[in-house]
Amino acid sequence: MKKILLNILEMPLILLKRVELLLIKVYQKTLSLDYGILGKIYPNFRSCKFTPTCSEYGYTAVERFGVFKGNFLAFKRFLKCNPWTEAGHFDPVPEK
Repeated sequence: MKKILLNILEMPLILLKRVELLLIKVYQKTLSLDYGILGKIYPNFRSCKFTPTCSEYGYTAVERFGVFKGNFLAFKRFLKCNPWTEAGHFDPVPEK
């Protein structure tokens, strides 16, 4: 009974995680200057200073840690992307 109850309580988080991962993929395929259609229209513009890109980082963080911690890590990474940060850093998602 407890297992069924836990599954019912986890369903909204699983659904939210899937929707968020889908939205990141849609962004990457359309608006991203690194991977999407805009990148093909404007090939001389590269938007992300880090490897992996911010959207890849966010996708991996949410996939690995779930919605709450994944979004927190992605937001911290997004805050690092500013004009005062040096370009070319390798900044991977932490392991579990």
